[in-house]
Amino acid sequence: MGFLNILKRDIHAIFEKDPAARSIWEVLSYPGLHAITMHRAAHWMWNHGLKTPGRWLSQFSRMVTGIEIHPGATIGAGFFIDHGMGVVIGETAIVGDDVLIYHSVTLGGTSRKKKKRHPTIGNNVVISPGAKVLGDIFVGDHAKIGPNAVVRSDVPPGATVVGIPGRAVQRGDEGWTGVFDDPCKSLDHGLSEDPEGVMLNCMLNRLQYLENQVRDLKAQLPEPNLNPTMENAAAMVESCGHA
Repeated sequence: MGFLNILKRDIHAIFEKDPAARSIWEVLSYPGLHAITMHRAAHWMWNHGLKTPGRWLSQFSRMVTGIEIHPGATIGAGFFIDHGMGVVIGETAIVGDDVLIYHSVTLGGTSRKKKKRHPTIGNNVVISPGAKVLGDIFVGDHAKIGPNAVVRSDVPPGATVVGIPGRAVQRGDEGWTGVFDDPCKSLDHGLSEDPEGVMLNCMLNRLQYLENQVRDLKAQLPEPNLNPTMENAAAMVESCGHA
């Protein structure tokens, strides 16, 4: 796919994912569009032996937009950064098609070795504001990362992940064979379009579970003896005297 075709798809993605987009002239002012357009040019330079010019263009983009994308990062078509300020995408990150990222998101590394150390993001993934996706992990297609989540392990396709550390609160695709934590098995999956709602519903679900556990434990305790016999009372007085 040529540069102009990818640019058209990036612009089309903004109209699809941002209800505030009203006209092409307004969309052309978006810093997210500026950042991804300059990144694609910097990435071409990086892959064609022009690493220093690519790096300088990346730094210029960071200065103008507040979005830092390493020129080595691979990003698919239909990519949209909404608002964008504070987004950081590392050198070995791989991002699929039609991904939506909000402000203050980090696709970061956890290793100092020169190897694949940043995440791979599948297609049609949504990463909410403030989320941190760290390390050489895989985020499956159609997954959703909740606000301020810190994700350090693979995410199943279609799953919704919230919290610190990130926990999957919706299972996603049935074909997934990986292992992940599901603390809210009775969640209403209708909340999958709203990660904040999923997280709050998870908290309420867990609170109800803990309240039920406390009630059951109290029911198993023996009833306290509120009318002690005279012998027991005398023993209690004598024990207090010895103390």
